[in-house]
Amino acid sequence: MEHYDAPGLKLLFDMELTVNQPYHTGVTASGNRQIIYVRDGYFRGDLLNGTVIPGGDDWMTVLDDSTVIQDLRILLKTYDGVYILMTNRGVRTGPKDVLRQIERGEEVDKNKYYFAAQPVFETSSRKYDWLNKRIFVSRGRSMPGKINYSIYTVGE
Repeated sequence: MEHYDAPGLKLLFDMELTVNQPYHTGVTASGNRQIIYVRDGYFRGDLLNGTVIPGGDDWMTVLDDSTVIQDLRILLKTYDGVYILMTNRGVRTGPKDVLRQIERGEEVDKNKYYFAAQPVFETSSRKYDWLNKRIFVSRGRSMPGKINYSIYTVGE
């Protein structure tokens, strides 16, 4: 079987979200369900720039070891007026004491835990139709009241 080289990554944009504290909905069969409301945000890159429309949510499942399974859905608006739906499924995990620091809203070095996700974009815009037809990955960082992401296109 032929071996393929690892795909390259190209930065699409950096994003910062301003978020509320988690709303705890209770323990489910999967884990402790929490919902974080996204108040606003922005994204900046060579090809895409704009703001995050208030009202998105991250429906997180927190496992017993404090690992977070992320399910984020937000609406982006580019500076040229185009709306883009972004979903982001990911995992934040690491040593339990580090994850507990994040839960308490403490500042933690991003290199002490793993936070990666797979964003998917959906738009009806012809200009940005290429977003519907690519694979993306992201790295994240949790901070008090904020979440930062660097989002990359795979294979560029």
